[in-house]
Amino acid sequence: MVQHQPVNRGFAKALRSNATDAERRLWSLLRAGRLGVKFKRQVPLDGYIIDFVCFEARLIIEADGSQHADSASDARRDAHFAAQGFRTLRFWNHDILQNLDGVFSEIQRAPTP
Repeated sequence: MVQHQPVNRGFAKALRSNATDAERRLWSLLRAGRLGVKFKRQVPLDGYIIDFVCFEARLIIEADGSQHADSASDARRDAHFAAQGFRTLRFWNHDILQNLDGVFSEIQRAPTP
């Protein structure tokens, strides 16, 4: 099993304060309650910090920049949470900024356990 360093709650708070443009746009959509469920942002969980999570729907949403292209660590992370019953949706920052309606539609279609 991979050991993760504990994630500092203060670091998660700092990430909330320094969100990217894509994260801010996506958060404005998710926090509005338009999906009928509650999302939290920058949540430390199991040694990771999750961009957005809805525990009720078991849904994780990640806003990814180019550093996430073909990331083996992201694949391990997604598998870790899938084993716990979470579904992870990843969106490129560019897609969030240029096609927020399309991103929202895909999130709405996401099946939940």
